[in-house]
Amino acid sequence: MHSQILSLVALALAGTSLAATIPNDKRTLPSTSGNQDIINRLTLAGTAVERIAILTNDRDFTYDFLNPPTQRGNSTGRAGRTINANRATFPGLIGSGSSMTVGFLDACGMNTPHTHPRGTELNIVVRGRLRTTVILENGARVIENTNTLYQMNVFPQGAMHQEFNPDCEPAVFIAGFNNEDAGTQQTADTLFRMQSDVLRASFGGELILDGRNLDAFKSQIPANVARGVQECLTKCNIRKRSLDEISRLDRLD
Repeated sequence: MHSQILSLVALALAGTSLAATIPNDKRTLPSTSGNQDIINRLTLAGTAVERIAILTNDRDFTYDFLNPPTQRGNSTGRAGRTINANRATFPGLIGSGSSMTVGFLDACGMNTPHTHPRGTELNIVVRGRLRTTVILENGARVIENTNTLYQMNVFPQGAMHQEFNPDCEPAVFIAGFNNEDAGTQQTADTLFRMQSDVLRASFGGELILDGRNLDAFKSQIPANVARGVQECLTKCNIRKRSLDEISRLDRLD
């Protein structure tokens, strides 16, 4: 027993010594995130072994969703944020055929309706609850669910969907994709970028939204992640800001 303890102590000391001998530059190399030269070389590499040789720092295979190396591809609004690791923000994914997003939704936070044009999403709740909606295409029925801890939804490629935190405590989800660059298109943001005459024709005439005409409304769609729904805001004693207030706050950020 005594010899076993001595062996464990020796092993621990050896590990400490090994850590001390790792060159500092090994731990402090700049992130490869967004490095176009590295991305190009990884894309052109013929084998996985060649790709690994290009990424010389072991930390190139780790992504920190709490402290992402870049805000590229991320989404931050008044009720939370989504952090995306894809082939550009995390080149270690290149060759894997996959990517991932972590969503942090505050009380009553909504990841507003959107699509992923190049990937199917597997979305699992790791904190709180999520109410989800998905519509695959024209003619398909609306699918709605309330998911609790460690329950998963599938959102097929190109299907419009949303996630909503119906509670007064934060919720967190992890979403995996079968594409290194699944892409994201927020439905309302994209729709209202269309020319006004196209929108008027699509909606059958002049639009009055929140007491204002279409042109005044278009620039005031809240950034994702947004606040909603009114029932949740009332339950959690959260005042719903007007579009004018949201617009002013977004301009200050």
